[in-house]
Amino acid sequence: MNARPAQRAAAAAAAALALTALSACSSGDAPAPAAAGKVSVAGVEIAKDQALHDMLPEKIRKTGTVRVATDVPYPPFEMFVKEGGSELTGLDYDLGQALGAKLGVTFAFTPQKFDGIVPAIQAGKFDAAMSAITDNKERQQVVDFVDYSRSGSGILVADGNPSSIADLDGLCGRKVAVQVATNQLDLLRSHQASCTKAGRQKIDIQTYPKDSDAQLALRSGKVVAQVLTKPAAGWVAKTADEGKAFDLVEDPAAPGGYEASPNGIAVSKHLPELTDAIRKALQTLIDDGTVTRIYDKYGVASIAVEEATKNAAVD
Repeated sequence: MNARPAQRAAAAAAAALALTALSACSSGDAPAPAAAGKVSVAGVEIAKDQALHDMLPEKIRKTGTVRVATDVPYPPFEMFVKEGGSELTGLDYDLGQALGAKLGVTFAFTPQKFDGIVPAIQAGKFDAAMSAITDNKERQQVVDFVDYSRSGSGILVADGNPSSIADLDGLCGRKVAVQVATNQLDLLRSHQASCTKAGRQKIDIQTYPKDSDAQLALRSGKVVAQVLTKPAAGWVAKTADEGKAFDLVEDPAAPGGYEASPNGIAVSKHLPELTDAIRKALQTLIDDGTVTRIYDKYGVASIAVEEATKNAAVD
Protein backbone atom coordinates (compact mmCIF):
# COMPACT_ATOMS: atom_id res chain seq x y z
CA MET A 1 0.00 0.00 0.00
CA ASN A 2 0.99 3.64 -0.13
CA ALA A 3 2.69 3.57 3.25
CA ARG A 4 5.40 1.07 2.40
CA PRO A 5 8.22 1.61 3.04
CA ALA A 6 7.84 5.23 4.19
CA GLN A 7 5.64 4.41 7.17
CA ARG A 8 7.17 1.16 8.36
CA ALA A 9 8.06 2.81 11.69
CA ALA A 10 4.53 4.15 11.95
CA ALA A 11 3.13 0.67 11.53
CA ALA A 12 5.28 -0.65 14.36
CA ALA A 13 4.08 2.17 16.57
CA ALA A 14 0.48 1.46 15.72
CA ALA A 15 1.07 -2.19 16.53
CA ALA A 16 2.37 -1.26 19.95
CA LEU A 17 -0.69 0.91 20.61
CA ALA A 18 -3.02 -1.91 19.63
CA LEU A 19 -1.36 -4.80 21.48
CA THR A 20 -3.78 -4.63 24.38
CA ALA A 21 -6.64 -5.21 21.96
CA LEU A 22 -5.11 -7.96 19.85
CA SER A 23 -5.98 -10.97 21.95
CA ALA A 24 -9.57 -9.82 22.32
CA CYS A 25 -9.96 -9.14 18.62
CA SER A 26 -8.08 -12.16 17.37
CA SER A 27 -7.82 -15.24 19.51
CA GLY A 28 -11.56 -15.75 19.77
CA ASP A 29 -12.21 -14.82 16.15
CA ALA A 30 -9.26 -16.59 14.55
CA PRO A 31 -10.15 -18.87 11.64
CA ALA A 32 -10.72 -22.39 12.90
CA PRO A 33 -11.82 -25.64 11.29
CA ALA A 34 -15.58 -26.18 11.46
CA ALA A 35 -17.84 -29.12 10.83
CA ALA A 36 -18.20 -30.74 7.42
CA GLY A 37 -14.87 -29.41 6.20
CA LYS A 38 -15.89 -25.78 6.58
CA VAL A 39 -13.75 -23.00 8.03
CA SER A 40 -15.10 -20.10 10.08
CA VAL A 41 -13.65 -16.65 9.32
CA ALA A 42 -15.03 -13.45 10.90
CA GLY A 43 -18.16 -15.35 11.89
CA VAL A 44 -18.77 -16.74 8.41
CA GLU A 45 -18.56 -20.44 7.59
CA ILE A 46 -16.85 -21.05 4.26
CA ALA A 47 -17.00 -24.31 2.33
CA LYS A 48 -14.77 -25.65 -0.42
CA ASP A 49 -15.81 -24.94 -4.00
CA GLN A 50 -14.75 -27.99 -5.99
CA ALA A 51 -14.78 -26.19 -9.33
CA LEU A 52 -12.41 -23.54 -7.99
CA HIS A 53 -10.22 -26.22 -6.39
CA ASP A 54 -9.91 -27.95 -9.77
CA MET A 55 -8.52 -24.70 -11.27
CA LEU A 56 -5.45 -24.83 -9.01
CA PRO A 57 -2.04 -25.94 -10.33
CA GLU A 58 -1.50 -29.67 -9.96
CA LYS A 59 1.35 -29.30 -7.45
CA ILE A 60 -0.80 -27.20 -5.13
CA ARG A 61 -3.69 -29.64 -5.38
CA LYS A 62 -1.28 -32.42 -4.41
CA THR A 63 0.34 -30.62 -1.47
CA GLY A 64 -2.88 -28.93 -0.39
CA THR A 65 -0.89 -25.81 0.50
CA VAL A 66 -0.29 -22.33 -0.89
CA ARG A 67 2.95 -20.95 0.58
CA VAL A 68 2.33 -17.31 1.48
CA ALA A 69 4.93 -14.71 2.48
CA THR A 70 3.96 -11.84 4.80
CA ASP A 71 5.81 -9.08 6.63
CA VAL A 72 4.71 -8.74 10.28
CA PRO A 73 3.68 -6.43 11.92
CA TYR A 74 1.81 -4.01 9.71
CA PRO A 75 -1.58 -3.39 11.35
CA PRO A 76 -4.31 -4.00 10.55
CA PHE A 77 -3.11 -6.18 7.67
CA GLU A 78 -0.63 -8.40 9.51
CA MET A 79 -0.11 -8.70 13.27
CA PHE A 80 0.90 -11.15 15.96
CA VAL A 81 -1.86 -12.28 18.31
CA LYS A 82 0.48 -11.75 21.25
CA GLU A 83 3.66 -9.70 21.54
CA GLY A 84 6.64 -12.00 21.21
CA GLY A 85 4.47 -14.82 19.89
CA SER A 86 4.25 -16.43 16.46
CA GLU A 87 0.49 -16.84 15.97
CA LEU A 88 -0.73 -14.50 13.24
CA THR A 89 -3.85 -12.43 12.82
CA GLY A 90 -4.93 -9.45 10.74
CA LEU A 91 -6.92 -8.63 7.63
CA ASP A 92 -4.55 -10.38 5.21
CA TYR A 93 -4.34 -13.47 7.39
CA ASP A 94 -8.11 -13.76 7.74
CA LEU A 95 -8.64 -13.18 4.04
CA GLY A 96 -6.03 -15.82 3.28
CA GLN A 97 -7.85 -18.35 5.45
CA ALA A 98 -11.11 -17.51 3.70
CA LEU A 99 -9.53 -17.95 0.27
CA GLY A 100 -7.94 -21.21 1.35
CA ALA A 101 -11.27 -22.53 2.62
CA LYS A 102 -13.01 -21.62 -0.62
CA LEU A 103 -10.25 -23.23 -2.70
CA GLY A 104 -10.00 -26.29 -0.46
CA VAL A 105 -6.34 -25.77 0.46
CA THR A 106 -4.33 -24.19 3.28
CA PHE A 107 -2.85 -20.72 2.91
CA ALA A 108 0.29 -21.20 5.04
CA PHE A 109 1.70 -17.82 6.11
CA THR A 110 5.41 -17.37 6.83
CA PRO A 111 6.98 -14.08 8.02
CA GLN A 112 9.41 -12.58 5.53
CA LYS A 113 11.11 -9.16 5.44
CA PHE A 114 9.15 -6.92 3.11
CA ASP A 115 11.98 -6.10 0.72
CA GLY A 116 12.70 -9.81 0.32
CA ILE A 117 9.15 -10.92 -0.49
CA VAL A 118 9.16 -10.51 -4.26
CA PRO A 119 12.67 -12.00 -4.68
CA ALA A 120 11.58 -14.97 -2.56
CA ILE A 121 8.59 -15.56 -4.84
CA GLN A 122 10.86 -15.34 -7.87
CA ALA A 123 13.19 -17.88 -6.27
CA GLY A 124 10.33 -20.32 -5.76
CA LYS A 125 10.39 -20.14 -1.96
CA PHE A 126 6.78 -18.91 -1.91
CA ASP A 127 3.81 -19.24 -4.25
CA ALA A 128 2.26 -15.93 -3.26
CA ALA A 129 2.40 -13.03 -0.81
CA MET A 130 -0.27 -11.21 1.18
CA SER A 131 1.31 -8.20 2.83
CA ALA A 132 -0.56 -5.00 1.88
CA ILE A 133 1.58 -4.79 -1.25
CA THR A 134 0.88 -1.91 -3.62
CA ASP A 135 0.19 -3.21 -7.11
CA ASN A 136 2.48 -1.20 -9.38
CA LYS A 137 3.79 -1.71 -12.90
CA GLU A 138 7.37 -2.25 -11.80
CA ARG A 139 6.38 -5.18 -9.59
CA GLN A 140 4.12 -6.54 -12.33
CA GLN A 141 7.26 -7.29 -14.32
CA VAL A 142 8.06 -10.17 -11.98
CA VAL A 143 4.77 -11.10 -10.23
CA ASP A 144 1.07 -10.93 -10.99
CA PHE A 145 -1.44 -9.30 -8.67
CA VAL A 146 -4.98 -10.08 -7.64
CA ASP A 147 -6.21 -6.75 -6.30
CA TYR A 148 -8.35 -6.91 -3.18
CA SER A 149 -8.44 -3.37 -1.77
CA ARG A 150 -7.76 0.27 -2.57
CA SER A 151 -6.24 2.40 0.16
CA GLY A 152 -4.66 5.78 0.59
CA SER A 153 -4.54 8.39 3.34
CA GLY A 154 -7.20 8.96 5.98
CA ILE A 155 -8.06 11.56 8.61
CA LEU A 156 -8.16 10.62 12.28
CA VAL A 157 -10.00 12.97 14.64
CA ALA A 158 -10.96 13.05 18.32
CA ASP A 159 -14.01 11.10 19.46
CA GLY A 160 -17.18 12.72 18.15
CA ASN A 161 -15.25 14.82 15.61
CA PRO A 162 -15.63 18.05 17.65
CA SER A 163 -14.21 20.19 14.82
CA SER A 164 -16.68 18.70 12.30
CA ILE A 165 -13.97 17.83 9.78
CA ALA A 166 -15.44 16.14 6.73
CA ASP A 167 -12.61 16.18 4.19
CA LEU A 168 -9.18 17.59 3.38
CA ASP A 169 -10.63 21.07 2.87
CA GLY A 170 -11.76 20.98 6.48
CA LEU A 171 -8.11 20.92 7.53
CA CYS A 172 -7.38 24.37 6.03
CA GLY A 173 -6.38 26.88 8.70
CA ARG A 174 -6.15 24.19 11.39
CA LYS A 175 -3.32 22.43 13.21
CA VAL A 176 -2.89 18.93 11.80
CA ALA A 177 -0.46 16.23 12.91
CA VAL A 178 1.48 14.00 10.53
CA GLN A 179 4.56 11.81 10.68
CA VAL A 180 7.70 13.13 9.00
CA ALA A 181 8.96 11.67 5.70
CA THR A 182 5.63 10.10 4.70
CA ASN A 183 3.28 10.20 1.74
CA GLN A 184 0.77 11.83 4.08
CA LEU A 185 3.08 14.81 4.68
CA ASP A 186 3.39 15.21 0.91
CA LEU A 187 -0.41 15.06 0.62
CA LEU A 188 -0.88 17.88 3.13
CA ARG A 189 1.76 20.03 1.48
CA SER A 190 0.21 19.54 -1.94
CA HIS A 191 -3.22 20.51 -0.59
CA GLN A 192 -2.01 23.93 0.56
CA ALA A 193 -2.66 25.37 -2.88
CA SER A 194 -6.30 24.25 -2.70
CA CYS A 195 -6.70 26.03 0.65
CA THR A 196 -5.26 29.25 -0.76
CA LYS A 197 -7.36 29.04 -3.94
CA ALA A 198 -10.50 28.72 -1.81
CA GLY A 199 -9.54 31.83 0.16
CA ARG A 200 -8.67 29.86 3.29
CA GLN A 201 -5.58 29.81 5.43
CA LYS A 202 -3.05 27.07 4.81
CA ILE A 203 -2.98 23.94 6.93
CA ASP A 204 -0.80 24.39 10.02
CA ILE A 205 1.17 21.19 9.58
CA GLN A 206 2.67 19.79 12.76
CA THR A 207 5.24 17.07 12.07
CA TYR A 208 6.21 14.32 14.52
CA PRO A 209 8.95 11.69 14.41
CA LYS A 210 6.54 8.83 15.11
CA ASP A 211 2.93 8.09 14.35
CA SER A 212 2.27 7.47 18.04
CA ASP A 213 3.59 10.96 18.86
CA ALA A 214 1.09 12.46 16.42
CA GLN A 215 -1.72 10.55 18.12
CA LEU A 216 -0.64 11.85 21.52
CA ALA A 217 -0.88 15.37 20.12
CA LEU A 218 -4.39 14.63 18.92
CA ARG A 219 -5.40 13.16 22.27
CA SER A 220 -4.09 16.20 24.13
CA GLY A 221 -5.85 18.68 21.85
CA LYS A 222 -2.67 20.18 20.38
CA VAL A 223 -4.03 19.39 16.93
CA VAL A 224 -7.53 18.81 15.58
CA ALA A 225 -6.65 15.89 13.32
CA GLN A 226 -3.96 13.47 12.21
CA VAL A 227 -3.40 12.29 8.65
CA LEU A 228 -2.05 8.74 8.22
CA THR A 229 -2.82 5.74 6.04
CA LYS A 230 -6.54 5.02 6.11
CA PRO A 231 -6.22 1.36 7.16
CA ALA A 232 -3.99 2.38 10.09
CA ALA A 233 -6.40 5.20 11.00
CA GLY A 234 -9.35 2.81 10.96
CA TRP A 235 -7.52 0.31 13.12
CA VAL A 236 -6.45 2.94 15.66
CA ALA A 237 -10.02 4.26 15.86
CA LYS A 238 -11.36 0.73 16.39
CA THR A 239 -8.85 -0.36 19.03
CA ALA A 240 -8.21 2.83 21.04
CA ASP A 241 -8.49 2.37 24.80
CA GLU A 242 -11.59 3.70 26.53
CA GLY A 243 -11.12 7.39 27.32
CA LYS A 244 -8.67 7.76 24.42
CA ALA A 245 -11.15 7.31 21.60
CA PHE A 246 -10.73 8.47 18.03
CA ASP A 247 -13.00 8.64 15.00
CA LEU A 248 -12.19 8.01 11.35
CA VAL A 249 -13.46 10.62 8.89
CA GLU A 250 -15.30 8.97 6.02
CA ASP A 251 -15.24 11.18 2.92
CA PRO A 252 -17.72 9.82 0.33
CA ALA A 253 -15.55 11.32 -2.41
CA ALA A 254 -12.57 9.17 -1.32
CA PRO A 255 -13.93 5.89 0.10
CA GLY A 256 -10.57 4.14 0.00
CA GLY A 257 -8.67 7.19 1.22
CA TYR A 258 -6.95 10.08 -0.55
CA GLU A 259 -4.71 9.18 -3.50
CA ALA A 260 -5.76 5.56 -3.10
CA SER A 261 -4.00 2.83 -5.04
CA PRO A 262 -4.71 -0.90 -5.32
CA ASN A 263 -3.23 -3.44 -2.92
CA GLY A 264 -2.77 -6.89 -4.37
CA ILE A 265 -2.04 -10.50 -3.56
CA ALA A 266 1.26 -11.12 -5.35
CA VAL A 267 1.44 -14.44 -7.18
CA SER A 268 4.32 -16.13 -8.97
CA LYS A 269 4.21 -15.66 -12.73
CA HIS A 270 5.01 -19.37 -12.97
CA LEU A 271 1.58 -20.14 -11.49
CA PRO A 272 -1.02 -18.42 -13.71
CA GLU A 273 -3.64 -21.01 -12.73
CA LEU A 274 -3.20 -19.98 -9.08
CA THR A 275 -3.71 -16.31 -9.98
CA ASP A 276 -6.95 -17.12 -11.80
CA ALA A 277 -8.23 -19.38 -9.03
CA ILE A 278 -7.51 -16.78 -6.34
CA ARG A 279 -9.20 -14.04 -8.36
CA LYS A 280 -12.36 -16.08 -8.86
CA ALA A 281 -12.42 -17.23 -5.24
CA LEU A 282 -11.99 -13.63 -4.09
CA GLN A 283 -14.88 -12.50 -6.28
CA THR A 284 -17.07 -15.16 -4.72
CA LEU A 285 -16.15 -13.92 -1.24
CA ILE A 286 -16.86 -10.33 -2.31
CA ASP A 287 -20.25 -11.27 -3.73
CA ASP A 288 -21.42 -13.18 -0.65
CA GLY A 289 -20.34 -10.44 1.78
CA THR A 290 -17.49 -12.32 3.45
CA VAL A 291 -14.90 -9.74 2.41
CA THR A 292 -16.94 -6.91 3.90
CA ARG A 293 -17.26 -8.84 7.18
CA ILE A 294 -13.50 -9.38 7.36
CA TYR A 295 -12.64 -5.76 6.55
CA ASP A 296 -15.24 -4.43 8.98
CA LYS A 297 -13.66 -6.53 11.72
CA TYR A 298 -10.55 -4.37 11.32
CA GLY A 299 -12.37 -1.05 10.91
CA VAL A 300 -11.59 -0.61 7.20
CA ALA A 301 -14.64 -1.83 5.28
CA SER A 302 -14.41 1.22 3.00
CA ILE A 303 -11.15 0.06 1.39
CA ALA A 304 -12.76 -3.10 -0.01
CA VAL A 305 -13.29 -3.38 -3.76
CA GLU A 306 -16.41 -4.58 -5.58
CA GLU A 307 -14.49 -6.45 -8.26
CA ALA A 308 -11.47 -8.72 -7.95
CA THR A 309 -9.14 -7.48 -10.66
CA LYS A 310 -5.77 -8.57 -12.02
CA ASN A 311 -2.81 -6.18 -12.32
CA ALA A 312 -4.88 -3.01 -11.86
CA ALA A 313 -1.95 -0.70 -11.04
CA VAL A 314 -2.65 3.02 -11.43
CA ASP A 315 0.95 4.23 -11.69
